[in-house]
Amino acid sequence: MGFYSRVIFPRLCELALNQPFVAEQRRQLLAAARGEVLEIGFGTGLNLPHYPAAVGKLTIADPNVGMHRLAQRRIERSPVAVERHVLGGERLPFADATFDCVVSTFTLCSVAEANQTLREAYRVLRPAGQFLFLEHGLSPDPQVQVWQRRLNWLQMRVGDGCRLDRNIKAIVATQPFASIESSEFYLEKGPKTHGYTYRGAATK
Repeated sequence: MGFYSRVIFPRLCELALNQPFVAEQRRQLLAAARGEVLEIGFGTGLNLPHYPAAVGKLTIADPNVGMHRLAQRRIERSPVAVERHVLGGERLPFADATFDCVVSTFTLCSVAEANQTLREAYRVLRPAGQFLFLEHGLSPDPQVQVWQRRLNWLQMRVGDGCRLDRNIKAIVATQPFASIESSEFYLEKGPKTHGYTYRGAATK
C-alpha cells in the first residue's frame, strides 16, 4: 500500500464524508443496527456516533492501516466494544452466521470484487440478519451516466479505486436475500455524478 493510499486518501475521505448531510443518512441507516455487528470498509470511523444502544459489539474490517490510524480516537470514545481487523471484505475470517447485522457505507464503490464482498456479507449473516448499506453509484439518468463513465478513470485514481458506475442495488441483489428495501436519491450537495445514493436494508 503506497503513501497516497495510506496517508493522503484517508484524510480526503474524512474531509469529503464528514459532512452533516451525510451524517443524517448514516443516522437513518444505522437506527436499525442491533446485536453483533460487522462493519466492512470502516474507514475513519464516521459511523461510530450513530450506532444505537441495541448494538452489543462492533467488529470492524478495513484493509487500509491509515484509516485505522485516523479512526483510533473515535474508537477510544465509543461506548460500543470494538474489535478491529485490518482486512478487506472479500475474504472474511469469520464463521458462517456470526453476525446479526453487516454494515457497508461508501465501500462497495471501491472494493476490487464487489460481488464477492456481498457473498461474504451474506455468508456471515445469521438467519433474519440484515445487510445495511449506504453507497453512491450509478445514476438512472443516461446523461449523468455518460459523465460518470467519462470521469471514472479520474475518480479511480483520486479515490483509490472508487468507481462512479456501480449499480449498488443490482450488486446487493446477486445474493438470495429474502427481501431488499432501498431508497435512491441524489445527496443534497455535490455533483450528480458523485452523489447518486442508495440507502437500504437487505434481510437474509
